Amino acid sequence: MDWWMWVLAGIGLLVVELVTPGGLFALFFGVGALVVAPAAAAGLGRVGQWLLFTAVSLVLLATLRRRLQDRLTRRPGAPVDSLVGEEVVLLGDVPAGGEGAAELRGVPWRARAVGGDTLRAGQRCRVERVEGVLLWVRAA
Repeated sequence: MDWWMWVLAGIGLLVVELVTPGGLFALFFGVGALVVAPAAAAGLGRVGQWLLFTAVSLVLLATLRRRLQDRLTRRPGAPVDSLVGEEVVLLGDVPAGGEGAAELRGVPWRARAVGGDTLRAGQRCRVERVEGVLLWVRAA
């Protein structure tokens, strides 16, 4: 097969992958066809082209399909920015600029006091920002 036919086949298979839901099969065969195109242009025989196409496509399919599917279907975690503005209850005293513990949605968190006042145990506070598992809180 001429090199340009491999390019057309590769592009066609990539388009098929884009317009069909799920699967992730045509993608690897499309890439396989595009890999064969330069080899065909360099003079690789027809049998060699088909063998290379088959080998590249199957190796890519076997090694990358699962990882790519996992990456594409991974759901993002709950956005921590949505916690900003929520009310927490302090589980212990939190000195000004220091850290303590707070409960938010029934889960204990580390809390850091914003501002110059010491926050007392049982006091209700608002979340100003979130850094990892640390809540920056201010008296409500």
